[in-house]
Amino acid sequence: MFNGTAFFLDLITKLVYYISITLTQQQSRKAYNLKMKIITGNANPDLAQAIAEHCFATLVPAKVTTFADGESSVEFLENIRGEDVFIIQSTCTPVNDSIMELMIMIDAARRSSANRITAVIPYFGYARQDRKSASRTPITAKLVSNLITTAGADRILTMDLHAGQIQGFFDIPVDDLTSRVVFAKDIKRSIGIIDDPEVYQTGTVFVSPDAGGVVRARKFADMFGGDIAIVDKRRPEAGKSEVMNLIGDVKGKHAVLVDDIVDSGGTLCNAAKAIMDAGAHSVRAYITHGVLSGEACQRVEKSVLEELVVTDSVPNRCPKNCKKTRQVSVAPLFGEAIRRVTNEESVSSLFV
Repeated sequence: MFNGTAFFLDLITKLVYYISITLTQQQSRKAYNLKMKIITGNANPDLAQAIAEHCFATLVPAKVTTFADGESSVEFLENIRGEDVFIIQSTCTPVNDSIMELMIMIDAARRSSANRITAVIPYFGYARQDRKSASRTPITAKLVSNLITTAGADRILTMDLHAGQIQGFFDIPVDDLTSRVVFAKDIKRSIGIIDDPEVYQTGTVFVSPDAGGVVRARKFADMFGGDIAIVDKRRPEAGKSEVMNLIGDVKGKHAVLVDDIVDSGGTLCNAAKAIMDAGAHSVRAYITHGVLSGEACQRVEKSVLEELVVTDSVPNRCPKNCKKTRQVSVAPLFGEAIRRVTNEESVSSLFV
């Protein structure tokens, strides 16, 4: 039998729910400056799209193409005069093409009378060349910094620079985000800390694959109040490494390798083997930028690593048969940073 009162009460309840959801979405959109314009190059369009969706924005339509001889060509198909422009471009493979695209897009935005231009570079290429490693060698990270600044960028938004001092290579503000906030929840879930909080304190250790990453490993450990270990290595030539010693106690523990870049995977796999040989219960790796060149994915697949977790700062280029490597997204992190930058709010809490 039809109950009119119950029907209308249910209808009113649904209307109230939909109105509250709509108002919440409108309030969220108001939190983002409508003067914001997000543009992407060809390096990582999927990440750019995810960031734009997080910001309740759409990507500015643009033609980023090449001429027959390989020259980059850029044309924005929407007015950006007086806008707060964010150009998203990781300088990943092909590195030099990505850098040229970024600089040309910055120049195009400057000549289109953008109010402020922020170069969002989730992965900053050439960061490993941050000092003179031998006689008669360049400091390429400084050169690239000068090029981006000269092109017309007003500020830089990046993540996990290979060395913190690279911020000083720029004469403009640099915000260097950290992937720790993204990795923390995943680490807890992977090794069972969520189900048993004592697992970390009694059986987990964060490991730096080289002496240069000790500070990074310590910051990860400080998030949980634990200890670290260090893999001592030497590098006989570029792209190759040999593990010399393991400093710290890993016996019977779940080891978590943390680093900023995994390229060929040699250092990572050698470090993982040294850790397991020292009696670790398991070893997994959390690396921010999964460059994974050459046969790196296959090398990880054959290693003792349980899994390798990277962010989507670099597009996933692993073959489908590589089951040990997976990505987590940093789009919400960059989206929140962009929101704060465009609204002139503090972004310091995102560096914790």
